[in-house]
This record gives sequence, structure tokens and C-alpha cells, in this order.
Amino acid sequence: QLQLVESGGGLVEPGGSLRLTCAASGFTLRGYAIGWFRQAPGKEREGVSCISSSTGTTNYADSVKGRFTISRDNAKNTVYLQMNSLKPEDTAVYYCAARRSTTPQAMCAMTRNADYWGQGTQVTVSS
Repeated sequence: QLQLVESGGGLVEPGGSLRLTCAASGFTLRGYAIGWFRQAPGKEREGVSCISSSTGTTNYADSVKGRFTISRDNAKNTVYLQMNSLKPEDTAVYYCAARRSTTPQAMCAMTRNADYWGQGTQVTVSS
């Protein structure tokens, strides 16, 4: 079965950190740009951070620049999102997605267009 599985979400206090993991099974992430998206209740899905398939080029939403870092380990077929200095407004369900033949900027802008989506992991930032 071809799928992406996210993990690492949870409840954290403001200012805290979490690391999300996106693991692929049934296919290799090589050749795919990977993106992290989030959706809060009553809000549109937004692209948080995306990374290219091979060059390491990244893209970040303005709201997370300097706080979040995306990285990938193709040997482990995994992509990570390190989230630091978390704020209550970061609360959302976070999804990872994979798409061929696209740039990180384009991928983050296309919030519904991907070849594969994970099921999502909840991140709650609250005291």
C-alpha cells in the first residue's frame, strides 16, 4: 500500500518545540517534492514548508520563517519538520504530501494538489 504517515504531533506549551515526521511506505520519496501543510478549524489549508526532490531547496510560509525547519533523509525515506518557538496560532492538523515535477514554492501554493497525502497529525499549542 502506497502511503505517507505523519507522526510527532501533540500538546505543547507556547515556546516549546515538536518534530514532525513523514514516512513513506510502498514507494520511495526520491524524485518527489515534499510539503507540510496545516489546517486549523474554520480556516483554509495552507502550505507551511516544502522541500525539493533533490537540490534541498526549501520554501516557508512567512508565519513560520525562522522557527520551522524542513529536512529530508532519502536513505530513511523520511521528511521532518522541526518546529521551534511554537505559538497558539500554530495549532492545526498538519499533513505531509508528495508531488512529482514541481518546485517547493509551487507545491506550497497548491494546497490541494499532490500525488500522495498523509492522514494528518494534530498539533496543539496551549498553556
